[in-house]
Amino acid sequence: MAGAENWPGQQLELDEDEASCCRWGAQHAGARELAALYSPGKRLQEWCSVILCFSLIAHNLVHLLLLARWEDTPLVILGVVAGALIADFLSGLVHWGADTWGSVELPIVGKAFIRPFREHHIDPTAITRHDFIETNGDNCLVTLLPLLNMAYKFRTHSPGWLNYPLEKIGFWRRLEDLIQGLTGEKPRADDMKWAQKIK
Repeated sequence: MAGAENWPGQQLELDEDEASCCRWGAQHAGARELAALYSPGKRLQEWCSVILCFSLIAHNLVHLLLLARWEDTPLVILGVVAGALIADFLSGLVHWGADTWGSVELPIVGKAFIRPFREHHIDPTAITRHDFIETNGDNCLVTLLPLLNMAYKFRTHSPGWLNYPLEKIGFWRRLEDLIQGLTGEKPRADDMKWAQKIK
C-alpha cells in the first residue's frame, strides 16, 4: 500500500504496478488539474471568511473579557477542554466525510470544498505550498455561524458597554432628575401602577 493514505473505514488496496505509478505529487496530471480548479471566486470567499472570522473572534473575545469573573475560571477551563475535544472530533468527521463521499463534479460543493481533499490524495504535500488564506479559509467559513450567533447574543442579551461607567458617575440618576424637573413626571411611576395590580 505504498503511497496510499488510510482513514478509519477506508479500504484502499493497490497492487505494486498501481502503487509505483501512483506515487503522485505536484507533477501528476490529476494534481495539476485539481490545483487549476482553485478559482478567483473561491479565493475571494476564503478571504472574506478569514476576515469576518477573525473580526468576530476579536469582537466576541472583548465581550467575554468584559463579562469575565474569577469565579467562572473552572467553567472556562472545562469549556476550553470540551471545545478542543469537540473541534477535534468534528474536524475529523468532516475530513473523513470529504475524503470518503462526494465528487469534484458536484455543483458548488465539489470544486469549492471536496477539490482540496482530492488534490491532497494525489499530491499529499500540496497543503505545504498553500498560504494561510487557502489553508484556513474553509475552516473560518465553518466557524462563522457559531461566531455570528455568539456576537448576536452579546449585542442583544448583554448590558451595553457604557452602562457600568455611566452608572458609576450617576448619569442615569441625573438624567432622570433633569427630565422630572422639566416635565414633572416621576421615573418609572407607571411600573408601580402595574406592580400593585393583584387581579
